[in-house]
Amino acid sequence: MANSAFTVAVAGATGAVGGEMIKVLRQRNFPVKALKPIASERSRGKTVSFGGNEIPVEVMGPEAFKGVDIALFSAGGGTSREWAPVAVRAGAVVIDNSSAWRRDPEVPLVVPEVNGDAILRHRGIIANPNCSTIQLVVVLKPIHDAARIKRVIVSTYQAVSGKSGRAMAELADSSRAILEGREAKPVLFPKPMGFNVSFDWPFENNGFTEEEMKMTRETVKIMEDDSIKLTATTARVPVFRGHAESVWLETAAKISADKVRELLRKAPGVEVLDDPAAGAWPTPREAEGKDASYVGRIRDDFSAPNALWMWVVSDNLLKGAALNAVQIAEILVERDLLRPAQLLFT
Repeated sequence: MANSAFTVAVAGATGAVGGEMIKVLRQRNFPVKALKPIASERSRGKTVSFGGNEIPVEVMGPEAFKGVDIALFSAGGGTSREWAPVAVRAGAVVIDNSSAWRRDPEVPLVVPEVNGDAILRHRGIIANPNCSTIQLVVVLKPIHDAARIKRVIVSTYQAVSGKSGRAMAELADSSRAILEGREAKPVLFPKPMGFNVSFDWPFENNGFTEEEMKMTRETVKIMEDDSIKLTATTARVPVFRGHAESVWLETAAKISADKVRELLRKAPGVEVLDDPAAGAWPTPREAEGKDASYVGRIRDDFSAPNALWMWVVSDNLLKGAALNAVQIAEILVERDLLRPAQLLFT
């Protein structure tokens, strides 16, 4: 199918991630025969730019996925649960960016650099992991292969774009209000985000947020090793784009910081930026618009044997969402996997 072209739908095309998906399809020269941007009723009448053309947005409905080969979903969990089965029955393979299908044992949860072969098992839907999980596991995988990771503790510093494009506008408004001495009134966030750090995910009964538990559950599924113990604290910070993570890990076999740097310099999807004396460590500003997960401040933990610290930063809208989804689509095409033997929905 290398010389074929495909009809690609983007559900949630007018959102922050949907817009990035469309850009990435173009930038990576994905073989798009026709693009079908799909969104909710409130986007009726809008257009999206692709290949020099303005393409009208279609409203989500029973006919929206007719003739579609690949459907990239970034329209929320409820929308995905309702419409992904419709797309599959219409003949499309769905790559879903919401949390709707990630825990389903019949649905592969895929980061191509880590478990690309899991795509072989798909039955019409492939789940894109959480943004904070994706940038983490591409870094963990080479270390796990070399020394077997036993435990991981993560603290995240997550940009507001992980919530929505409207959240980015609210951060700007909130910051402006504070600078002007006005009251900053939150709408999408529980507390004002300007110059603030907060938690805006629902809390589960164990005291952890949904985001924290997503990282725990998804890492085990992607790495295909339930012996890895991961716990996290996820925080929202007043950054527009780019998630940062402080990562502590313990391995079964001793592995030095120097060896980890060596492994990660060869790892797909990873860039090492680690020379503190020269001011070289990754930040969200430096990662914005870039494909890689950047790693710096790799250091042995003097307080515990077989333990390391590192700092991981990535553009949450790219590798954390749109890029990962398009990479999955590329594997589907390269390996001729658009027509699975069995479907989840018939």
